[in-house]
Amino acid sequence: MQLTTTETSSAGDHRQASLLPASDLASDARYNDYKVIRRNGAVVPFEPSKIAVAMTKAFIAVDGAQGAASARVREQVAMLTEQVVAALMRRKPEGGAIHIEDVQDQVELSMMRAGAHHVARAYVLYREERSRERAQQAAESGETQLTGLSVTENGAKRPLDMKRLEALVVASCEGLGPQVDPQAILKSAVRDLYDGIPAEEVAKSLVLAARTLIEHDPAYSQVTARLLLDQIRHEILGEPATQADMATRYAEYFPGFIQRGIAVELLDDKMGHYDLARLGAALKPERDLQFQYLGLQTLYDRYFLHTDGKRIELPQAFFMRVAMGLALGEIDRETRAIEFYNVLSTFDFMSSTPTLFNSGTQRSQLSSCYLTTVADDLDGIYEAIKENALLSKFAGGLGNDWTNVRALGSHIKGTNGKSQGVVPFLKVVNDTAVAVNQGGKRKGAVCAYLETWHLDIEEFLELRKNTGDDRRRTHDMNTANWVPDLFMKRVMEGAEWTLFSPADCPDLHDLYGSAFEQAYTGYEAR
Repeated sequence: MQLTTTETSSAGDHRQASLLPASDLASDARYNDYKVIRRNGAVVPFEPSKIAVAMTKAFIAVDGAQGAASARVREQVAMLTEQVVAALMRRKPEGGAIHIEDVQDQVELSMMRAGAHHVARAYVLYREERSRERAQQAAESGETQLTGLSVTENGAKRPLDMKRLEALVVASCEGLGPQVDPQAILKSAVRDLYDGIPAEEVAKSLVLAARTLIEHDPAYSQVTARLLLDQIRHEILGEPATQADMATRYAEYFPGFIQRGIAVELLDDKMGHYDLARLGAALKPERDLQFQYLGLQTLYDRYFLHTDGKRIELPQAFFMRVAMGLALGEIDRETRAIEFYNVLSTFDFMSSTPTLFNSGTQRSQLSSCYLTTVADDLDGIYEAIKENALLSKFAGGLGNDWTNVRALGSHIKGTNGKSQGVVPFLKVVNDTAVAVNQGGKRKGAVCAYLETWHLDIEEFLELRKNTGDDRRRTHDMNTANWVPDLFMKRVMEGAEWTLFSPADCPDLHDLYGSAFEQAYTGYEAR
C-alpha cells in the first residue's frame, strides 16, 4: 500500500503517516459535500488526512515515535482511517455536516474493533481529560457553544433563538412522564448546530436528536412526533405556531387550504360547496398530540397533499379532507363529514390507503384491490396489463388470474406456432408494476395467480428466485398458487399429479369440489 506522509512539528520533529493511499487523497472531491462542526460551532471542510494524523498521534502516545513509525502501524492507521471515513459517509450518503465528537466516537470504535485496545483506552482517557478542561474554561469565561450562533432563513441571518428551542422541547415532553428528558434532547441537538445553519436544519436536528432516544424509552416517539409537528406547521403555515396557537389557526387555515387545493386541481370542485367555516371549527388540534413518530412521518412522506414539492395539508385537515370526500353524496354533508372526521382522527377507525390518498380529490379512487382474470389471447393479455397500469396509477393493488392463458408449447391456431407460455408475460407485468407506481407515493403492488394443474406451474414457482435466467424472473411482484383438495389428497397418497395446458381443458378452471375432481380425472383418463 502506497502512503503519503506529512511533516508535523511535534516533539522529535518526526514524520507521520497520512490516513489514505495516495490514490484516495487525489480524489478529495468526494468529500466536498461534507463539513465538520467544531465544538465552538464553526464549520470547516472535512479532511480525512486529519483523522489519520490524530490516530497516528494516539499510537505515538502509547508506543512511542519509533513504534508508530513502523510499516505495520502506518498500514493500520491507513486501514482504520478508511473504515472511519466509510462509516461516516454511510451515515450521510448525501453529504452534510458531521460533528467532531461523532468523528472521534467513530475513531474509538474502529480502534476497538481492530484490537488496538491499549491505544483506544489512551484515546478515551485523553478525550475525557480535554472535555473536563473545556468545561472548566467555559465555566470561567461564561461562554457556551451557542454564543454568537446565527441561523439563515430566506437568505437573511438572524440570531439563534435558544429560548424558543428550549420552550419547544419542554412543551413536546409535557405530560409524557419523568422518563423523557428535555435536556438530553437539547444537548444532543445543539451539538450539531453551527453558525449560519439553515433554519429548517435546526428543526431537523431536534427531530433527529429525539428520534435516537426512542430505543431508550418509547415515550420519546411522541416527543419526536411533536417536534416533527412543529416543523410541519412551519412549512405549511409559513411561520412557527405552538400547540396553543393551533386552537385558532386551524379554523383560520382550513377554508383557504380547501380553496387552494381546488385551485391547483388537486381537490374536487364539489369540496368547495361545503360550509368550510363550520368544518374548520370542528377540527380538534389536541388530536395532533396522539401521533407516534413513525405514523406522522409516514403521513408527511406519503399522504399529505403537496404542490410544487411543498406540503399544504396539516394532520387534522387531512382527516377532514378524507371525511369530506366520503360524505360528498350524503344529504346532510357537513354533519356526516364531522362524524367521519371524529372516527378517523381519534384512530377508532382508519380507512384503507387508496381512500386516504384519494378521497376528496379529482380522481377519488377509494378501492384497495382489483382482481381480474386474463383472457387467453394477445388482446386480452395486453388489455389486462394496460388496466394494471391505470389502476396502479391511482393506488390500486392488483391480483391477476393467469390460469386461462395457455402453457408453453401449446398450439396457436392463428399463427400455426407455439405459445411461449405464461412466464414471459408475467415479466412484462412485473416491469409495469415498477414503472407505474401508486400515485408516486409507493411502489405498485401486483400478485399473479395460477392453479396447480397448469403446465407452467413449475416455472411459475421459480419466478421469485434470485438465480437462473433473469428474463424469466419477477423480483418485484408476488405469486400465488391455488391448490385444490385433490392435489393434497394425491400428496398424502404419494400418487402422481398430471399437468395440463388450459387450452386442452378449458372448463377446468371454473370448477371446484367434486365437480373439479370428476373433470380432472376425466382429462387424465383421456
